[in-house]
Amino acid sequence: MLAESRLQRKQALGYNTPMQSVVLKVEKRDTLGKKVKKLRKSGILPANVYGKDVASVAVQLPTKEFEAIFKQTGETGLIELHIGTEKKPVLIHNVQYDYVTHEIVHADFYQVNLKEKIKTMVPVVLVGEPKAVSEKLGLLMHLMHEVEVEALPTDLPEKIEVDVTNLAAVDEQITVADLKKPAGVEILTDSGELVAKIGELVSKEAEAQAAAEAAAKEEAKAEGAEGETAEAAAATEEAKAPAEAAAKEEAKK
Repeated sequence: MLAESRLQRKQALGYNTPMQSVVLKVEKRDTLGKKVKKLRKSGILPANVYGKDVASVAVQLPTKEFEAIFKQTGETGLIELHIGTEKKPVLIHNVQYDYVTHEIVHADFYQVNLKEKIKTMVPVVLVGEPKAVSEKLGLLMHLMHEVEVEALPTDLPEKIEVDVTNLAAVDEQITVADLKKPAGVEILTDSGELVAKIGELVSKEAEAQAAAEAAAKEEAKAEGAEGETAEAAAATEEAKAPAEAAAKEEAKK
């Protein structure tokens, strides 16, 4: 009973557990090519369904509805896509954005075989505060934000979490090899790749010292420029003196 409650808590937190499939309804799309701009302006997102040994199908759905589902599932959450009376297990792939507005303009749904393993990228999430950070000895550096995995579509996790609380000193690190693999999931990313590391802490005193040194250099440059200007002015006055004296003598005559 206790073990069951712990599992339920982990599942409630989404702790490296597979995503539950969600239902999404779409319609077949007849509007193609440049005409899809009209769809987008009316709040409709053009999309395609494709897969291994599957003929591509053009579909459409409300953009807001897609955004809500995508926020929930990402690219690893299994979706039960309804096209009329057909039901297809799919993953979201190749989401395209407008370069200027950053709005979603197109998406693909990849139809999967629930009995065949697939390869995809899964986010890596750091959990906890490292001792080195809480004790102000160093900074946490998140170096790898996702890893490639292989699993059955139903086993794909929403994310892979890694506890970083035990990182207590500068240069201590976590590699891909340290990640806990969810059941049924194989991590394909090189095991030696760094996921997180404690970097050197730049203290406020060091920042203040660097700022003071920079200010001193600027002041020295300014003083040097003023000195050069004064010297030039003196030289000009010195050069003008003989000419002024000669002019005075000439006036006396």
